[in-house]
Amino acid sequence: MAKRSVIRYIVASPDRIHGLTIQRFRDFTPRSQSSFLARSAFTLVELIVAITVIIILTGLVLSTVGYVQKKSARSRAETEIAAMSAACESYKADYGAYPFNSDTNTLNARTDLDPSAAGYSNASLFLYEKLMGVTTGNRSETPSARTYMSFKLNQLGPTDQNQPVQFIRDPFGNSYGYSTAGNPQANPNPVGSLGYNPTFDLWSTAGVAPSPTPVPPATQQDLWTKNW
Repeated sequence: MAKRSVIRYIVASPDRIHGLTIQRFRDFTPRSQSSFLARSAFTLVELIVAITVIIILTGLVLSTVGYVQKKSARSRAETEIAAMSAACESYKADYGAYPFNSDTNTLNARTDLDPSAAGYSNASLFLYEKLMGVTTGNRSETPSARTYMSFKLNQLGPTDQNQPVQFIRDPFGNSYGYSTAGNPQANPNPVGSLGYNPTFDLWSTAGVAPSPTPVPPATQQDLWTKNW
């Protein structure tokens, strides 16, 4: 009797193993997999919410980067204006007057708002020549007078070294403004409104778009980086 029980167990075991194998195989059928994927997949609403959050975060990051870049540019403009102002003071100590000519006497910070205008670049080029001790915008010219300030490539426009200097470039890519319109020594017979300083006006329009009228609540000049 014992031998027969053992034989039945041995014969029945393959059937059990076969049954378990079939069950496990069914667990991995496409139907079971699709049910698993359906339970774990995102719904359309969840995807929309996730995309919206990503867009909002991206906008915040970009706006922060833009603000930091603009703040850095304004800080650099302030530093460069201070350096050029100090160079002008050294020039005056040697020559008894600040650098001036008809272009600097004509450019007026009160009325001239467009840094792309010829008046800006003409006055800026003249200031460059006087502070560098050269007579032209030729980059290869050897200074024939004292150099009061040296300029880096990114401080001059255009930035192409193969082209002559046309203006002193601010961090926003525009020409600095330099005016002696309000200086009675340089401009004893002014026409129209004077500038802001009785010495010289030196400024960057700080990337503010020119407009024929002030932009409330502040005028365009209030948004500039300047020495007044």
